[in-house]
Amino acid sequence: MIEASCHCGAVRMEIDTPPDEVTRCDCTICRKLGVLWAYYSPQQVRLTAARNATLVYLWNRMALEFHTCRTCGCTTHWAHVDRNYHRIAVNARLMEPAVLAAARVHELTDTD
Repeated sequence: MIEASCHCGAVRMEIDTPPDEVTRCDCTICRKLGVLWAYYSPQQVRLTAARNATLVYLWNRMALEFHTCRTCGCTTHWAHVDRNYHRIAVNARLMEPAVLAAARVHELTDTD
């Protein structure tokens, strides 16, 4: 199991497995957030946070919810608005450095 959290610890995640690969996306939002995404099935990620612990920014034609800790400002994850969509992205920069260092980095460009 892998643990990740925002800087202040208000948003914590337990993830079943470490990421083999993380994605550096160069779209406008991901580039500005400076995140590396690790993709999982929602069943593999357990979020622990108080209600309203995150601010939600809707993006990509209002299809994705980007979650940011209200206290420390770290972007923690994104989830699809449609809960039947079976993918969640966790900001791998919130994992321990050794976990992140073991993962390959996939460069996602606008042409992918």
